[in-house]
Amino acid sequence: MNMQAMLKQAQSLQKDMLKIKEEIDKTEFLGESSFVKVTMMGDKTLKNVEITADTLDKDDVEALQDMIVVAINEAMKKIDNETEKKMNKFGNIPGLF
Repeated sequence: MNMQAMLKQAQSLQKDMLKIKEEIDKTEFLGESSFVKVTMMGDKTLKNVEITADTLDKDDVEALQDMIVVAINEAMKKIDNETEKKMNKFGNIPGLF
């Protein structure tokens, strides 16, 4: 394979990878923990926090904070898993995304 063909193939691969990354960035991911739901975009931007409890007293605030952290981390793991799953076809390129 000549150098020009390799360069063209690399550019095509890069274009495909960027397209998939853009698709992931525009996808919503839901993280849930007890009565807390968070929605994050694939670029890890927090879009929404929803608390479904009717009432909270002061003793529940610390627990609520922990649940928000768990829900956000769950959503981030889903984003990372989706990114890894879709980008895996391009091979393991460390630090790419």
